[in-house]
Formats: sequence, C-alpha cells, structure tokens
Amino acid sequence: MIQLRRIFLTSVLVLALSSCAQTKFTALEQQQISIEDPTLFEKYEAFTVDFGALRDKDYSFPLPVGKAKMGKDYNVEIETKKGDAVKAMFSGTVRLSKNNPPFGNVIVIRHGNGLETVYGNNAENLVKSGDRVKAGQTIAIVGTNKGRTYCEFAVMVNGSRINPEIIFSLESHRLRKQTLLYEKTSSWQVNVSVLKGPSLEESASSDQWWSYPLPGAKVISPYGHRGGRGHSGVDLKTKPNDDIRAAFDGEVVFSAKYAGYGNLIRILHGNGLETYYSHNSKNLVKVGDRVKAGDVIALTGRTGRATTEHLHFETRINGKAYDPSRFFDHQTHTIRMKSFQKTRNGYVVKR
Repeated sequence: MIQLRRIFLTSVLVLALSSCAQTKFTALEQQQISIEDPTLFEKYEAFTVDFGALRDKDYSFPLPVGKAKMGKDYNVEIETKKGDAVKAMFSGTVRLSKNNPPFGNVIVIRHGNGLETVYGNNAENLVKSGDRVKAGQTIAIVGTNKGRTYCEFAVMVNGSRINPEIIFSLESHRLRKQTLLYEKTSSWQVNVSVLKGPSLEESASSDQWWSYPLPGAKVISPYGHRGGRGHSGVDLKTKPNDDIRAAFDGEVVFSAKYAGYGNLIRILHGNGLETYYSHNSKNLVKVGDRVKAGDVIALTGRTGRATTEHLHFETRINGKAYDPSRFFDHQTHTIRMKSFQKTRNGYVVKR
C-alpha cells in the first residue's frame, strides 16, 4: 500500500507542496521555534519531494562563503565575517522573526517543500512574520557572539530537527539532488529518508571527484586566439561575486594577485594537472589549503586585466595550457570522461 502511495504522491503531491504557501500563522506559531506544522499531513501520512527538480535559483546556502560545521542536535554553525548577509535557503513564508534566547535574533521560514529553516544569532532581522521571501533573498545580518561571527542554522520537519546533510553538503554547500520521503510516525516525529538519489555513476562523476568551476555560467570568450593573441583559458560569466568552485580535489599552490590575472588561484591536482581561477573579486583559500571538488574557493570579479566580472579558467598539464573543453562540456556543464581514466586512487588525466 505504501509503495502505491509513494508512486502517486511523487507525481501529484510534490507539485501541490511547491505551489501552496501558508501566509498567516497563529500567535503560538509566531512565538515558538519548534512547533508542529498543522498543514503538513492534512491529507496524507506520507509524501515525497523531488529536490532534483529544483533550479539553481531555487536554492541558496545561507552564507555562501561561510565555513559550516555540525554542532549539537543537528544545529549547524556557519562562521563568516562581520556584516555578511544571511540568505533564505528556499522560497517560503516567514513564520517567526523575533529575539528568542538562546538563539538571539532568530528567523524561521516555512517552505512549500515540507521543510522549515532556522537562522539564529542574527545581529539584525530584516524580515517579519508573514513576509514572503525568495531563495537567496537577504533576510538578516549575521551576528557576533563571544568574538565569533556566525549563523546558527537548522532544518526542521514538523518542528523536529533533522540531519541537514540529508539536504545539502556541509563541505561544498551544494544541494543534494534527490527525492525525499516524509513519513509521519507519531503526532510529532517524522521520518525523512532518501527515496531516490543520483545513480552511483552520477554520484561518482558529479558529487565526488569533479565540479564545473562556475555552475550556470556561459562562455563569453573561448580558448585559443583572441584579438591577435593567444587566450590560454576560457572566460565564464554568471554574475558578480558568484561562487567559484574547485574543479577537482587538490592543493592550493598560489593565491594572490598576479599581473593581468588579478586575484589568481592555482590548484595542483596530481598527475601534472593544474587549474587556474583568475580575476576573482576575493580569494577564499590560501597556499597549502587542501580542497575538494566543489568547494567554494573564490568569488567572481574583474581584478587584473578584465572588462567585466567573470572567471578566467585554465587547465594546464605540466605547465602547458590545454583547452578546458578537453575536460569539460561548457554547454551541459559536465565532465568529458574520455579525458580521464579510473585508477585505484580515483581518476587521473589520460596522457
């Protein structure tokens, strides 16, 4: 019976949840952080939500350049610098916005996907109860407590905190593209499990060992000759101060200003492969840092010789520049597997 219910709800209830949004809350809902959602299981005792169907603009990490670590009771501390803006993770309606010890200034947003997100330790709340917000919208200014500047963040279902790593990666900040099953087990508790995620092949090729350096980007200048001179990389553009991600696991061997490159990061990946990321408005890693594929390492800018905010991305083998399209399909933002071979320790560039 539950299997039939899952199939039915995958095609019907997901759409209903994404389109519905409560705009008014009781006085109790506007006072308590952890409280049951009276609308969540009105019709069914189980439903699914397909997070794989979300577009890039439908999700935002609360502090894109912050460093996240898991605390007690599934609370996540995202450490950053003073004055940073706290972003809404998904679109939804603000259920609570007040000072609530020990969280300080706290905001709770109820989303159409069955989740509620909590943003605590804010220096200032910029939204009030009942406000509709979009994913990525600034909702607060991050606060400082005992010399540390951080957002205390949590994810809830029906008033209970769940492991946030079901939803996103703490290291890369990326949303996990999978279908979740919500099952009511009592009047308060809800079981959340992965019903459908990426295949093993997709997981190995996208979430583990590689990442397109600027998701959502378009090519504004390809590799090769340009204006009578060589162009040793590809120029990728999205928006100013967008997240630049490490293409592969590796070690940062350079992070500073360098001539026409402006703010430049070089990462050595082994087997002679090295990637360059330049014109950055800000470098977020330093020499000696070990990074994983997908880690945010810099923000897009126009430092050095540049006329617009973008990422100049290079791929080099033993110092020689190669066309990045040898390794990545810039149309689909996917890896070209024919350029790599699998070894016992992972993937390496074919010679």
